[in-house]
Amino acid sequence: MEKEDIHILRLMGEIERNGSFSQRELARRLNLSLGLVNRFIKRLVNKGYFKVKTLPKNRVKYLLTPKGLAQKSKLTVDYLRYSVNFYKEIKALLVRRFKEMERRGINRILFYGAGEVAELAYLYLQFTNVRLAGILDEEGEGAEFFGLKMEGISRLKQKDWDAILITRLEDTRRIFAVLRDAGVDQERIVTL
Repeated sequence: MEKEDIHILRLMGEIERNGSFSQRELARRLNLSLGLVNRFIKRLVNKGYFKVKTLPKNRVKYLLTPKGLAQKSKLTVDYLRYSVNFYKEIKALLVRRFKEMERRGINRILFYGAGEVAELAYLYLQFTNVRLAGILDEEGEGAEFFGLKMEGISRLKQKDWDAILITRLEDTRRIFAVLRDAGVDQERIVTL
């Protein structure tokens, strides 16, 4: 599924919930530029997915048409299919990594980074003999992650771990460099 289709699906959902939002409000809610929202709305109106009703005080209301509802349903199904495939791929990748760790004799790992990927990694870790010793996350330091307190880079001083799995998808090169600078042997760093 294309990124643009995801934006359009989200836009259609917001308009279905409340067709009286201004384009500026829609842009804010969807975290998109005003120009992009304007372009999407014009395209969707031209395709017959929305009707525009003019209200007093220079306001408009967008109404989802039956054709628009059908398109939104199609995009929703496509998005669900995309999401399921994404999770299947992530599961396969994580299970493969954990099996590699087991073969290498790695028993206890640290996660670097909290978030959705870390949550999925924790879920699939439960099906292996590898255990989570801790989680490093500077931004969430002190918060809990599945009963473990998130810690900073100083957590590396404890010797109760065999490897670190980088569970943050963005900035992996920077994280890799931070870990190397902290004295972690490159062979003990695992990426997705």
